[in-house]
Amino acid sequence: MNSIEFKIVQPDDQLLLQQIAGWYFSEWQIPVDTTVKGLQSITAAAGQFQVLMMLDGLPIATGGIYDHVGLVDRAPRFKIYKKWLAQVYTIPAERGKGYGAALCRYIHEQAGSLGLKKIHLFTDTAASLYRRLGWMETEQFDIANRHLIIMEKNCS
Repeated sequence: MNSIEFKIVQPDDQLLLQQIAGWYFSEWQIPVDTTVKGLQSITAAAGQFQVLMMLDGLPIATGGIYDHVGLVDRAPRFKIYKKWLAQVYTIPAERGKGYGAALCRYIHEQAGSLGLKKIHLFTDTAASLYRRLGWMETEQFDIANRHLIIMEKNCS
């Protein structure tokens, strides 16, 4: 029987930060040091958090709520959105089994428990997943040869 646990990552969880940074590097080529520094800041800040999902004690997925995402640097008009579901990642061996959806539901619940009213995301690969989870599309646009969809979901 599979046991799923969720852990809110803390700024001093160095092994977990390194694990997540390794995943982000392998998936999106984000430098490990950049991820570790960013996650240390995010996990220490009020209103932001990173979650690690474990299956039978082994880390398999992560994601979080961030105040700032890279999209805002490329398209400053999106600064109007303050809380982002971001960097959702599931290890390749566990994809397609519903773990990403479970992680997103948990993050959404945590965002609501913090008193957040609404969260946003952008995607070019997983819009159908987010639609199934109740996210609403707000706009589509192209940037850097990617077709992105901005979505939002109420937390209250």
